[in-house]
Amino acid sequence: MPHAETMPLVVPSLTAVLFGLSGCLVDFGARSREHTGLAAEHAEVTHGALDSLRSLQRQQIPCAWLDELPPSLSHSLAAALPDWITPSQHSATNNPWPAPNACWQALMALNVERLDGCVLVSGEPRLLQAGLNAGLWTIGLASCGSLCGLSPTEWQALTQQERDLKRGKATVQLFGLGVHSVIDHLGELDTCLADISLRRLKGEKP
Repeated sequence: MPHAETMPLVVPSLTAVLFGLSGCLVDFGARSREHTGLAAEHAEVTHGALDSLRSLQRQQIPCAWLDELPPSLSHSLAAALPDWITPSQHSATNNPWPAPNACWQALMALNVERLDGCVLVSGEPRLLQAGLNAGLWTIGLASCGSLCGLSPTEWQALTQQERDLKRGKATVQLFGLGVHSVIDHLGELDTCLADISLRRLKGEKP
């Protein structure tokens, strides 16, 4: 009796990807709370950010960024990003992180119809907690968020041992929150998103 053909696995596509702005898509921006003009002026796009966004655009996966900074500052920080990525401004005084409202509001702005397959990527623990509270898949960034607190240039200036120590401590803290995956930077995002798609295919839920 001939063997039945094996049906190829159809990996479910992601529904939407939300990003933190400072400490994720652009240079860690907590210093902007003290040196507003300086941080906005010298914000750097983080390693892998533009490639990740282009990859998601090719797959027609909608994206948005979130931040708690004042709109004038956050838009200045985002100046180097493609104009098609949707900014989501959520009042920090109205249900601030880690309340889930900001994540839901961002998804509504993208006209997303379901939470299934929605992912949040951030280096900010409070935003990641908001994503967990909202029922999203979450990916923590170990080397470029507030847990390390360094710009890309400052990170590169560290010795390998110093980087490993900071990365290790941040990774432990992020997994301690309950995030689903931890990566170093957005250069590793495509592989991580593919892993989450396979986990969904196996029936895993966030």
